Amino acid sequence: MKLKIFILSAILLLGQALAKEPQKPECIAPAKPGGGFDLTCKLAQVSLNQTGIVSKPIRTTYMPGGVGVTAYNTMNTSKSKDPNAIVAFSSGTLLNIATGKHGKYDENDVKWLAAVGVDYGAIAVRDDSPYQNLQDLLEALKNDPKAVSFGAGGSVGGQDWMQTALLAKAAGVDISNVRYVAFEGGGDALTSLLGNHISAVSLGMAESLPHLEAGKIRVLAVFSDERLKTQGKAKDVPTAREQGYDVVWRTIRGFYMAPKAPKEAYEWWLQAFNKLYQSEEFKQQRELRGLFEFNKSGEEFEAIVKEQTDIFRQLAKEYKLIK
Repeated sequence: MKLKIFILSAILLLGQALAKEPQKPECIAPAKPGGGFDLTCKLAQVSLNQTGIVSKPIRTTYMPGGVGVTAYNTMNTSKSKDPNAIVAFSSGTLLNIATGKHGKYDENDVKWLAAVGVDYGAIAVRDDSPYQNLQDLLEALKNDPKAVSFGAGGSVGGQDWMQTALLAKAAGVDISNVRYVAFEGGGDALTSLLGNHISAVSLGMAESLPHLEAGKIRVLAVFSDERLKTQGKAKDVPTAREQGYDVVWRTIRGFYMAPKAPKEAYEWWLQAFNKLYQSEEFKQQRELRGLFEFNKSGEEFEAIVKEQTDIFRQLAKEYKLIK
């Protein structure tokens, strides 16, 4: 067994040596600072540099537009051969692809690299909101769908909208009657909530953590199978399911690369993430950001991405987002 581990380690080290480290490593967050894409980039940036796997500082570039659409198109045009850049994405990106928001580009037009964890959807309100729990919020929604405004990153048909739609359906409310306010990303939606411009926000649990810990918001429900086994206040947030609403939404967070990025560059980044998965620094940084283990990369990861996109296409048809 020890010999087998030694040989595998030697192969990984040899591959790392043959594949050249990027000269200008860059992480592209396809939104403004403060949301889930920013969180994903910072997790990779801190962990890869902290462990020394990437020796040069990783620059974070913000590229808002269409909640990932601009970045996806850019990687297929002006940066299609870029060996330096990794681009943050989430399951919401795959939902956008499934609903045709990426235009002529689909899930076959980039190189899927690696996941760094999974997040779960959540519904949050301000700490001084009259809605003390999910039941309060949904009762108000049932009485008058226009009385409650939901803010979220992305337009109708996006991931955060879909969470809201599934919750509304579980509560017996027609989502088309609900006031939905679209923002460029989760950071903007939270800012609007804190400014008391909207009633509630639909987002990823990880995005909510800093404000939850600071006591600025109250998370009414997390869309997970069971309560989160984590540190801090998140572990006390009830699931939608235990409150009588069977809604579960898992969000994969990870990275892709340009479709024509050199094979050597892709292999280098792939090996970097596979090595990162084993480090305690990465595990600690992932937990700090409220994400849970999902160590998938390369071909296995690509298969998961494409399967998830197909599932979203079926869901999009159900909600008449596509024909």
